[in-house]
Amino acid sequence: MLNEYTYCPRLCYLEWVQGQFVESSDTLEGTFQHRRVDREKGEVPEEARADGQIIHARSVMLSAPECRLIARIDLLEVEGNEATPVEYKRGKIPDVPGGAWESDMVQLCVQALILRENGFQCNEGVVYYVQSHGRVNVPITNKLIERTLELRDKLVDTALSGMIPHPLEDSPKCPRCSLAGICLPDEVNMLNARRSKEETRRLVPARQDALPVYVQAQGAIIGKRGDELVFNQSGVLLDSARILDVSQVCVFGNVQISTQVIRELLAREIPVCYYSYGGWFSGYTTGLNHKNIELRIKQFEIASEPAQSIKLARAFVEGKIRNCRTLLRRNHPEPPLAALTEMSRLLRQATKAETSGTLLGLEGAAAKVYFAHFPAMLKPKGEEAIAAFNFTNRNRRPPTDPVNAILSFVYAVLIKDVTVVLQTTGFDPYLGFYHRPRYGRPALALDLAEEFRPLIGDSVVLTLINKGEVDAKDFLHRAGAVALTDRGRKRVLAAYERRMDTLITHPMFGYTVSYRRILEVQARLLGRYLQGEINSYPPFTTR
Repeated sequence: MLNEYTYCPRLCYLEWVQGQFVESSDTLEGTFQHRRVDREKGEVPEEARADGQIIHARSVMLSAPECRLIARIDLLEVEGNEATPVEYKRGKIPDVPGGAWESDMVQLCVQALILRENGFQCNEGVVYYVQSHGRVNVPITNKLIERTLELRDKLVDTALSGMIPHPLEDSPKCPRCSLAGICLPDEVNMLNARRSKEETRRLVPARQDALPVYVQAQGAIIGKRGDELVFNQSGVLLDSARILDVSQVCVFGNVQISTQVIRELLAREIPVCYYSYGGWFSGYTTGLNHKNIELRIKQFEIASEPAQSIKLARAFVEGKIRNCRTLLRRNHPEPPLAALTEMSRLLRQATKAETSGTLLGLEGAAAKVYFAHFPAMLKPKGEEAIAAFNFTNRNRRPPTDPVNAILSFVYAVLIKDVTVVLQTTGFDPYLGFYHRPRYGRPALALDLAEEFRPLIGDSVVLTLINKGEVDAKDFLHRAGAVALTDRGRKRVLAAYERRMDTLITHPMFGYTVSYRRILEVQARLLGRYLQGEINSYPPFTTR
C-alpha cells in the first residue's frame, strides 16, 4: 500500500482502510502482465551459496517486523548474499529524474529494507517497464530510505486518523484511476468550492455494460454452464446470459437457483434479489458485508442524533417535492398554478422543519396535491384504455386499480436497486435518517429513493400508459385488488430498464450520466457528507 500512498494518499485510504476496489482496463492489463511473476516459483536460499549461481524466485512474500514492513516481491535475483528485487510495471519508462516514478522507487526501497532485515545485502532494485521492455536500476540511497520511512509513518497516521485525505485537484492521475467513480474528486472539490461547475470532469463512464436479469417463469431453474447462466423450465432451455453481462439476478415467485450459481455470483459480488410472485421485494443474497466500517459507524452516529438526521431528512423530502413539481409542470396539459404554488409553499416549510413528524406531514400534504393532479398527466388512447387507467387516488397494499398496480411494482423495483447500491457502497440499508427503522424495512433505501420516485417511478408509469405499452389485458383483477400479469411485468420491467439507461445532464456537475449511475453518485455523496468531506447532502433534482 505504500506504493499507492505515494501515488495518491486518498487512493490508498479508499483501498486499504475502506476496502474499496474496482477493476479497470489498466488494472486488468497489469494483472495480465504479472501473470508469470505472480506464480510462486523458486526457493530463496537460507544461506549464501558458494558456487556463485544466481537464484531466481518469483512472488516471494517477506516481512520485516523491526521496520514494520511486509511485501510481495515480483522477482528476486540472489547471487551469493546479494539480493536484487525486480518489480514489474505495465507502463513505459517515464521521462523523470532517476528513470522511475517515485512510487515505484519507494516500493523497491521497502523490499530492500525487508531483504536487509532478513540478512541479505541489497544496494539496488530494478523496475521492469513492460511496454518499454526495459529495466531501470534504482540505487537504495539514504535519501530514498528516509523518504520511504517518512511515507510509512504518514500512511500509518492517516489510517489511524479516521479522516480520508482530500482529493487531488485537477490531477492528470484521476481520469484513468479505477476508483474515480468512488472517489468523486472533482465533485467533492466542487461542493467544497475548490472547483467550478465548468471545471468538473466526468471521470466515470455514462453507461455500465452489466444489467439486471429478471426471471419470472414459474418453475424455472437457474444453472451454470461455464461462464454463462442458463435458464431452464421443465427441461427446456429458455435462455442464457454471460455472467460478465449480469449486474443482478432478480427472481419472482417459485424460481430455483443452484448452489453453484449462488457461489459464483457471490464471488463476483453480484446480488440475487428475491420478489414474491406479485412483485413484493422480500430480500437479497449478497457476499460479505462491505469492509468500509467507518461509513457505517458514521451512519449509526448521525442516525442516533435527531438534530443531525433531520438535516438529511429535509434534503430527501426537498428533492422529492421539487421533482414532483417539475414532473407536474412538464407533463400536465395545463399546469395548475394553484397546485404548483401550494407545493412551493410546502417545499419552503419542509426545508425549515424541525422534527420528522412535521416533515412527514408536509411531505404527505405535497403528495396529496401532486396525486390529485396526476390523472391529468395520463393520456391513454382509446375508450378501453381510458376506462382501464382511471386513476382517482394513490392506494396500495393491495393496489385497487391498474395505475396503482404499476406504481407499486415500479417503486418496489426502485427500492431494490437503491438497496443494492447502498449495500455495495458500504451502508447499512436498514438504518435511515427519515424513515424510522422497522423490521425488514430498508429505511435508508426508502430515504434515498424519495428524490427518484417521480423521476424514475412515476415517469415510467406515464411512458407506459401514454405510449400504449400496456393495456387492460396486462392486469389481473381479484377481490378488489389489481396485479400485473407475467406479460405486464415484462413490459413494465422493460420500460423501467430503459429509464434507468436514459442519459441525463447532472444539474449540479454538468456531465451526462445514466440514472443507473446517478443512484450510485448520490449514495457516494451521502457517504461523503456523513464522513465530513462535504458540508451538506445535495439531493438530485431536475429543472
